[in-house]
Amino acid sequence: MTTAFITHADCMKHDMGAHHPECPARLAAIEDQMISSGVGQYLARYDAPAATDEEIARVHPIEYVRAIREAAPASGTVHLDPDTAMNPYSLTAALHAAGAGILATDLVFKGEVENAFCSVRPPGHHATRSRPMGFCIFNNVAIAARHAIAEHGVERVAIIDFDVHHGNGTEDIFTGDPHVLMASTFQHPFYPYSGTEPAADNMVNVPLAAGAGSKAFREAVSKFWLPVLEEFAPQFVIFSAGFDAHAEDDMAMLAFQDADYGWVTERVKEIADRHAGGRIVSMLEGGYDLSALGRSAVQHLRVLAGLN
Repeated sequence: MTTAFITHADCMKHDMGAHHPECPARLAAIEDQMISSGVGQYLARYDAPAATDEEIARVHPIEYVRAIREAAPASGTVHLDPDTAMNPYSLTAALHAAGAGILATDLVFKGEVENAFCSVRPPGHHATRSRPMGFCIFNNVAIAARHAIAEHGVERVAIIDFDVHHGNGTEDIFTGDPHVLMASTFQHPFYPYSGTEPAADNMVNVPLAAGAGSKAFREAVSKFWLPVLEEFAPQFVIFSAGFDAHAEDDMAMLAFQDADYGWVTERVKEIADRHAGGRIVSMLEGGYDLSALGRSAVQHLRVLAGLN
């Protein structure tokens, strides 16, 4: 079976200004590492469609979707919050980023591919039901999860978030939802300063202290994630794949290595193979050191594509 690689040219046009870490070069860095590693030749490429307002409104109130449309500038830059801005291409980029997860979900459930990686931006896991923040406009993983539930009859979706920042938006959307289990690791205390208070039984948050590296990460996954995931027996797995916990990424202070991203993908893929027919969709979140981002994403892709 094939691994899909889904992206869209408009995701490269979204630009929040000079020196902003969430920049178009992030997608180019992944492409460059795919070429140099040889992984790219084993992937099936797809263009992401634009998500419809109705698809997005499964997660965000339609009034929020309309407000984002109205905020989109015809020229220049508009800030939605101090960290999150829109240029004239940002709306279409956000629609295609959300649409990538929908296409990926359809592809895996139709059996056309085994799994998929969505190399898209803006990222999504900080977007709450009704608030953009932290570089995020629409919550891409949440939209994919709700699509799987609504269109493919899925009853149990696992969302795996290893970004260095807590996925507060995803937690806001799914807290208490019996169809979704979210498992995450993140640096704490650190932006967005959430995830440490008990939310609900379906939220498995594991905060890590600054300086935590491979050993602490792997222990957290093995001790806290894997037993709960095994018991949940997900029918579908979605990664919020943020690579900014890497030791070379100076946006944060964790110390993960390239190999950790391959290792965690292997562990989660084993569960997906047992319970979900291997159905996995991975969506890019953070990762701001370009070299570390590209290398780590390739480690993740190697496992998804069965090349490890």
